[in-house]
Amino acid sequence: MIAVSQLDAEGHLQHLLTLEGLPAATLTDLLDHADHYLDAGRQGDKKHSSLLGRTVINLFFEASTRTRTTFELAAKRLSADVLNLQVAASSTSKGETLFDTLKTLEAMQADMFVIRHDASGAAHFFAAHAAPGVAILNAGDGRHAHPTQGLLDLLTVRQRMGRIAGLKVCLVGDILHSRVARSAIHGLRTLGAAEIRVAAPPTLIPAGIDALGVQVFHDVDAALSDVDVVMLLRLQKERMLGAFLPSLGEFHRDYGLTHQRAARLPEHAIVMHPGPINRGVEIEGDMAYGARSVILEQVNNGIAVRMAVMDRILGARS
Repeated sequence: MIAVSQLDAEGHLQHLLTLEGLPAATLTDLLDHADHYLDAGRQGDKKHSSLLGRTVINLFFEASTRTRTTFELAAKRLSADVLNLQVAASSTSKGETLFDTLKTLEAMQADMFVIRHDASGAAHFFAAHAAPGVAILNAGDGRHAHPTQGLLDLLTVRQRMGRIAGLKVCLVGDILHSRVARSAIHGLRTLGAAEIRVAAPPTLIPAGIDALGVQVFHDVDAALSDVDVVMLLRLQKERMLGAFLPSLGEFHRDYGLTHQRAARLPEHAIVMHPGPINRGVEIEGDMAYGARSVILEQVNNGIAVRMAVMDRILGARS
């Protein structure tokens, strides 16, 4: 993967490609800034002018609902001009390379590209070849990273629990294919989580994940013992080539969050999911928006987090 510095010489964010390697102070500042936008929104102040005159291009090579719409809302609430490029109808479908797509759109005086791509490292490629002053924001690349999802998850945990340091967090499900899991793990480690556990069948655990400082479990009931936060992950069937699971029913039986399992969690424990949810697979259908669930809070926090990131990258340069 191409090495690109996310911070400039003065330590300011110039791209957001991954949470890996970012200092705790940077992550905390982004969370605090997102809280500022949430507070302003609660007071009816949703519109801001920090990106007035800036152009943000959403370049999505993969289907998305939550991520694309929250990025669009975030940019518009900061008064940016926003272009949503329909990749299936663009010149990439005619054989245009990523490099040529980037340079063509740069010529339209774009200030930021929000990129989602199925290839790990695609956002780094764009950042390495972008013109000076053009920012790249990774909206998910392959199995590698989804940094704004990681940030909104961290913000949601901090809101509900009051802190991240010292917490026990368990990620359950398709760890192997999950860029969300990787970003969450890096962010939780940086901000001082006491324990990070992952629970999945052996076929859905990536090799070498223990090097990230996580504890691996194949018994989900043991993994959920005394945890503060449960992060459920979607089974990414579109990325699975071959037989990773006997059946969805068996996965739900062995790893799904059922009423029985939820009842054994500590009273204060919260349940998260990045969406979209496979009801009856990762979680019992009627529990998705239950008392423990913070799933809708995650969606709302996504707008504020993406506003915070865009403002810290482009607003500071205005």
